[in-house]
Amino acid sequence: MKETISRINLPKVDSTNSFVREMIAEEGTGRCVSASALPGFTLVVADEQTAGRGQQGNSWEAEKGKNLLFSLLCHPEFVRPSRQFLLSQCIALAVRNALSQYVDGVEVKWPNDIYVGDKKISGTLIECDLMGKSISTCIIGTGVNINQDVFRSDAPNPVSLKQLTGKEHDREEVLSEIMNGFAELYDRLRSGEEDEIRREYMQCLYRREGMHRYADVRGEFMAEIAEVEPTGHLQLRFENGNVVRYEFKEVKFVL
Repeated sequence: MKETISRINLPKVDSTNSFVREMIAEEGTGRCVSASALPGFTLVVADEQTAGRGQQGNSWEAEKGKNLLFSLLCHPEFVRPSRQFLLSQCIALAVRNALSQYVDGVEVKWPNDIYVGDKKISGTLIECDLMGKSISTCIIGTGVNINQDVFRSDAPNPVSLKQLTGKEHDREEVLSEIMNGFAELYDRLRSGEEDEIRREYMQCLYRREGMHRYADVRGEFMAEIAEVEPTGHLQLRFENGNVVRYEFKEVKFVL
């Protein structure tokens, strides 16, 4: 079943995720309808963000009119709250697969950043609201670096599609490919293909093979990825064979 899409275009906004959150909160004021009454997908796209948010409270740098900045509101009531990480895997795979049409070596860095080599080209922030034993709303906010030439923030490793390919790209074309890919994965998820989606995620995972450097509260260490659990927890296997389970924010990739 293909979801209907309602699209809102914004020339400038503080954050597309915040805009969607405010849109939901202001139901009944005349500005919007109830979130539950919105179409299957509501897509908010901005040319510029003044306070774009990333994971761990980080900001997202994006030059006006150069990149993709969007939030997608959906209602995945068929996804159990304990399995909401599947939504993260779906958007990560959708972005990764779309960008792979333009450049080689695109991978998903746990939990849902998109990397080319050791450079970050995309990030996603997901916010879910629960109602009883189901997910009532999910806001997926994604930024993809498309045509930006220079990054001025202190982010350590950004890269754009233009920097990688040497030419400009049509943002709408890339967005269409991402949305089509996500809609297909969302439909597969609804059909019960959880294991298949997790397997595809693992196949394109950054650092999926070999020992690499990480850091936690005890300092830096060498380890390899043993598993990403259905809950989203990362299992790392140390050089001595011990396996440690991490929640997001508990471990850092040392690049």
